[in-house]
Amino acid sequence: MQLEGRRKSTNVEDRRRGGAAAAGGIGLGGLIIVGLIMLLTGQDPSQVLSYIDDGSLTTTQDSGYVESTEDQQLYDFSVTILAGTEDIWSAIFKQNGLTYTAPKLVLFNGSVQSGCGGATASTGPFYCSADQCIYLDLSFFKTMKQQFGTTGDFAWAYVIAHEVGHHVQHLLGTLDQVNQKRARSNEKAANQLSVRLELQADFYAGIWAHYDNKRFGSLEEGDIEEGIRCANAIGDDILQKNSYGYTVPDAFTHGTAQQRVRWLKKGLDSGNPALGDTFSPRYSEL
Repeated sequence: MQLEGRRKSTNVEDRRRGGAAAAGGIGLGGLIIVGLIMLLTGQDPSQVLSYIDDGSLTTTQDSGYVESTEDQQLYDFSVTILAGTEDIWSAIFKQNGLTYTAPKLVLFNGSVQSGCGGATASTGPFYCSADQCIYLDLSFFKTMKQQFGTTGDFAWAYVIAHEVGHHVQHLLGTLDQVNQKRARSNEKAANQLSVRLELQADFYAGIWAHYDNKRFGSLEEGDIEEGIRCANAIGDDILQKNSYGYTVPDAFTHGTAQQRVRWLKKGLDSGNPALGDTFSPRYSEL
């Protein structure tokens, strides 16, 4: 991505130099890491997700954290992407007679306490609607690069933009409405609602990329392919097939690889937020 000379967001809280051990939930980034690790070890990713969700995985944050040159570069990248989402979504909301309140980016090292509970680096980036913050341990990007060879910066930007997409859902009331409905639903129906929610966040990530590129010329050759590969790699069907050879569609919570790619591209190609209704179509037509 071409980001030189771009504005950097100051809507950031840096907690990397202090904190206590905690357990956590799971976000899109956590799904990437956990899923890939499980694929490499031949295990069922859903088992690790359950361990994280129930608080079985904990870690102690290093209070002696010292920022490296790579950390500074990743910091600059993350706050530049965040600034881009602030600019784009503020403009979109204003065009629709609404006011956009940007989420805060909370950087942590090892573990953190959020308004939604504790989290560790293992969870990856996640959004908490209770405090309207996006939580990110920069080691997530280094892990992707060092262990899995994922060096594409647009793939990283897509992860942040997806979490911002959840914030957009919160501001529009979608997130709370869906979570309330999920609480009243059986497991299958709740999972399907979760898929619809995640696909819309993918679509919103595409919307951001469309207008960020239009305004700043940020996308370079190969960037879109990076995002597509990232979306494809974290499809529920891909994770399940590589884990134990078959899929369990009723257990999907984020969508298939094809669905994730389709909705990301739909947002990126159209630039029309009105086309992001993932709740009206039949589930089989997503």
